[in-house]
Amino acid sequence: MAKFHPLHVKEVRKETEDTVSVAFDVPANLENDYKFKQGQYVTLKTNINGEEVRRSYSICVSPLDQELRVAVKMVPGGKFSTYANKDLKAGDVLDVMNPMGNFTSEVMPGQRKKYVLFAAGSGITPIMSILKTVLQTEEESEVVLFYGNKKSSTIIFQEQIEDLKNVYMNRLSVYYVLSQEHPGAELFYGRIDAERCNDFASCLFDPKTVDEVFICGPEPMINAVSESLEAKGVDKSKVHFELFGTPVVGEQLKATATVVDSEASVEDADVTVVLDAERSSFKLSTKGDTILDAAMDAGMDVPFACKGAVCMTCRAKCLEGGASMEKNYALTDDEVKQGYILTCQAHPTSKKLVVSFDD
Repeated sequence: MAKFHPLHVKEVRKETEDTVSVAFDVPANLENDYKFKQGQYVTLKTNINGEEVRRSYSICVSPLDQELRVAVKMVPGGKFSTYANKDLKAGDVLDVMNPMGNFTSEVMPGQRKKYVLFAAGSGITPIMSILKTVLQTEEESEVVLFYGNKKSSTIIFQEQIEDLKNVYMNRLSVYYVLSQEHPGAELFYGRIDAERCNDFASCLFDPKTVDEVFICGPEPMINAVSESLEAKGVDKSKVHFELFGTPVVGEQLKATATVVDSEASVEDADVTVVLDAERSSFKLSTKGDTILDAAMDAGMDVPFACKGAVCMTCRAKCLEGGASMEKNYALTDDEVKQGYILTCQAHPTSKKLVVSFDD
């Protein structure tokens, strides 16, 4: 189950003008709690000017690096990102939730695959974890990375990426795409969109040979790249994506809303929430309230972060009854079939509902 632990900050390292990476000291007794897979994230919590602030950030290192580190890019007006970039220092303490996320695949020695990775801006964070893990673990796998930025000075982890190119020169290809600085070739000048992805697939990789695709960036890029690759025959099951930020109003991400129970949501539902092996019950009488909000109103310390269907911190499982979600950008189809919901988006569809955060 998702749970916070206070961890000391080991290092705050400047990566670019507006991005830092933050490493944590993980005590020996908590090492199992913070084991992670490449591509996963952690949720951070702290108090800033008297207000509790929670944010989720992707882990930017490989599990083989034996450290826990995230990258935080400063967002204009962003409370936590500004605090992390300007005030956070070694020795400070943050509440850190255990790693979560499905933006990953099975990596194992002896496996031979072709990976194509797309990132934009801070979307490189989980991609970096995937990139390093694949190269270090699968000695016969090949990786192609397309990384979009405004200009060369904003490329996060550029030095690390170049070092990896030198070490794995026969298995790693990297292409930087710049939108506000001409890199010298028209192919790499602009944004990563459907047209540019089609061009890449025509001359830089063969879609027929691709085994895994990972895309992390803003919603329009995810839609454009995934649609382009699927049109070229890449199976949908091979295309993994992670959205950063919140979905663009008016856009429809390919991960559409999913429903556990197709009946219409009901009012006056009797809801029981299982958390840390304890049961709390309440009546969800307002049709507009989500299960998460109702549980919080009932005084429960339920886990959450984005409240926008992007992360899966508030994931719970329906043990009895049903619920429907307004949006879902985090759970897999298999998880939905098993009865998992994002409680920040879920409403009861039965008069009695039992959900568990412990499963």
